[in-house]
Amino acid sequence: MTTEQILGVRFFSGTADEAVEVMSAAGGFLVAPSGACFARLRRDEIYRKAMLNADVVIPDSGAMVLLWSLFGGRKLTRISGLKYLHCLSDKFFAERHNDVFWVVPSEKARGTTGRWLDQNNFRFSSDDFYVAPIYGPVVEDRRLVDQIHNRKPRHVVIGIGSGPQEKLGHYLREHLNYRPAIHCIGAALAFLTGDQPPIPMWADRYYLGWLLRLLRQPRVFGPRYLRALNLPWLLLRYRQEMPPLRSTRQKSEI
Repeated sequence: MTTEQILGVRFFSGTADEAVEVMSAAGGFLVAPSGACFARLRRDEIYRKAMLNADVVIPDSGAMVLLWSLFGGRKLTRISGLKYLHCLSDKFFAERHNDVFWVVPSEKARGTTGRWLDQNNFRFSSDDFYVAPIYGPVVEDRRLVDQIHNRKPRHVVIGIGSGPQEKLGHYLREHLNYRPAIHCIGAALAFLTGDQPPIPMWADRYYLGWLLRLLRQPRVFGPRYLRALNLPWLLLRYRQEMPPLRSTRQKSEI
């Protein structure tokens, strides 16, 4: 597996289909950090550990891919979480997998995901879903581990949002007694199932998904995307190295 190290994180260098095949063959956990996630590397030690220990990190951030190339880094092919989930679900539907476990953020998301699976003639049962609680800074969930142990799926798809999902993926890999493929794909699942307004593939292809989300919910995504403004400075300053954690004093001053 070819990777490119950026800000201490080893990003997968290949296509979405290749990433799906790597995960399906080897298991582990995959993450898809957006541009707004990189600032979290400096202030959240548990998130930082999860990112460093992920088995596959796909370059979801169009801004990071463009800036890295502009600043002289090796060219990467962007793989959005949405593109990855399209390829993964195509594999599920084509092969008629019935051993997929879905971690969703709400009962509503459980319903929309179930309808989406029905529309694609994909077999599932109520035991294939888990509605995640709202996790704190430390993510642990023994109940989820027990449910996955009872079900023993080959694939676990986590769509609960950036931050908690990476920590949960890492926690599951370390606490399960076998090695499934754990796919942390955030809002991509909601876009496909209709739980959130969809992102057209043309918008995703031209790196405009963030803009559509901002226009739809400026109060939610405005502050989040403002954090991504640190990305050019981080790339210029640290390049391949992981930025240091901020001290407690530094955090309180910002």
